[in-house]
Amino acid sequence: MVAAVHTGQSVRAVARAFRVSVPTVQRWVTRAGRRRLDRVDWADRPPIAQRISRTPPGVEDQVLTLRRELRDTSALGEYGARAIHREWPVTSWGSPPAVRTIGRILDRRGALDGHQRIRRPAPPRGWYLPAVAQGAADCDCFDVIEGLVLQGGPEVEVLTGLALHAGLPDAWPTTGVTTARILPALQGRWRTLGVPAFAQFDNDTCFQGPHQFADVVGQISRLCLQAGCTPVFTPVKDPSFQAALENFNGRWQAKVWSRFEHQSLAELRERTGRYLEALHARSASRIEAAPARPAFPARWRLDLQAKPRGRLLYLRRTSDDGCAEVLGHKFPVERSWTQRLVRAEVDLDAGQITFYGLRRRDPSQHIFLKTLEHKVPHKPFQE
Repeated sequence: MVAAVHTGQSVRAVARAFRVSVPTVQRWVTRAGRRRLDRVDWADRPPIAQRISRTPPGVEDQVLTLRRELRDTSALGEYGARAIHREWPVTSWGSPPAVRTIGRILDRRGALDGHQRIRRPAPPRGWYLPAVAQGAADCDCFDVIEGLVLQGGPEVEVLTGLALHAGLPDAWPTTGVTTARILPALQGRWRTLGVPAFAQFDNDTCFQGPHQFADVVGQISRLCLQAGCTPVFTPVKDPSFQAALENFNGRWQAKVWSRFEHQSLAELRERTGRYLEALHARSASRIEAAPARPAFPARWRLDLQAKPRGRLLYLRRTSDDGCAEVLGHKFPVERSWTQRLVRAEVDLDAGQITFYGLRRRDPSQHIFLKTLEHKVPHKPFQE
């Protein structure tokens, strides 16, 4: 190869002729240099260093000693590798090691104050719901994309949905997401796909109901309870529980909304439908492996005047005094469990609220904290 290059052929031509990479030819040409080829050492050179030069233990001890002295006496309060190199007593100890060498000595001897961040594995999907975390049930998450405007047209809002295990996405572009528009969207989705065990929402009034009144069970919650689904409301100002859905929201905005110039809302809906069909086709294997869903009740109609029955789940973060706000009330949970996550399970039939402590670091532990008596009064629903 080197001889061919010396005759005037290009490096790329030689690499093609000998069926090797261009860097391989360049490496051997550099090895040969301008010497005669019979005087070049063609033996392989392993990438491992033949000789390891390590700082003597006595010098390492001097580095640690100077660091301790600087930590106690330095006027600047600096005792890192650069400070040690700067303050090294050359007259008595000789030349100091390089700054990088001092840094490696401190790291090797465990003398650094800072510690590398421990990156723990992500918790399983729906880790705060035991049945979902174990893969025995699925959870549909719903959210609203706001702030979109058609050119020369109305403001657009998009109701989006996603199943945590099945990954089944949905999107309903409209001129404004209201409770009246969410109800038929959810019913249509569940009639087609089946009813999930849980439906997750944020604390927007279109999902949860008005916040100025206590003990409100909104229309969306009543729909879920009557369809055999448990509504779950995420913590206030904590979007991490909707991370999977937020990811889909971003992809929809990049692949559908920002990709085209939409002339009308109907055109936006048509492109959204094609995008969702493609996603469903690509996720066929994931959909098949997801937990089974029971069919939506046949000949069923939503009765807003019926007394709510079943469970409501609220994910909340406790206050400084260990209290959690649920259903417009402040409940004392545990004084030692402050500024931490809890899952409040409201049993409408038994008139009780059970609190469980949650730890993202240990998602399998759901610590029982307290059960309190609280009956949600039944009031005629005003439509």
